[in-house]
Amino acid sequence: MSDSSKAFFERANAMIQLANQQNQDKEVKTGEVSASFMYALARYNAWFGSTSFESQEQMESKKQEMLDYYVAEYRKNLENNLDDYIEHFDHYRSTQK
Repeated sequence: MSDSSKAFFERANAMIQLANQQNQDKEVKTGEVSASFMYALARYNAWFGSTSFESQEQMESKKQEMLDYYVAEYRKNLENNLDDYIEHFDHYRSTQK
């Protein structure tokens, strides 16, 4: 694994760890943590997308392109992770107990 791949997974795991910590709060439902996580990612990506434009009009003209990109990437990642969980269902469920 390259250093950049290792750093990628370390960043992702740090965010997952934060979500898991929030899941420990018995007053917060797991779905609420998931919704907050998705909102934060969407907000961050909207900000990140804005950094490559000089004006509101430029950003607006690329809105659909950005939506298509982010939705396709999320879908690809979600499909890959769902497939992984299906393939290793018993293993993952046994480590979550």
